[in-house]
Amino acid sequence: MHGSATLGAALADAGLVDRYHLLVFPILLGAGKRMWSEADKDLEKLRVVESETYANGVLKLVYDVVR
Repeated sequence: MHGSATLGAALADAGLVDRYHLLVFPILLGAGKRMWSEADKDLEKLRVVESETYANGVLKLVYDVVR
């Protein structure tokens, strides 16, 4: 889901996310929006199904949610 961190967190909290596609940029920020909510929920395990590193240092990571 592009463009709505709030909706993405709400869907994850409701258990409606089966797969995450993440792009990790090589930069550290001191603040910003959280990717997941701060809701008190059980551990959610993820399994890497794909990964790729681009020439500019960006990582593409694809995770399936283990149910």
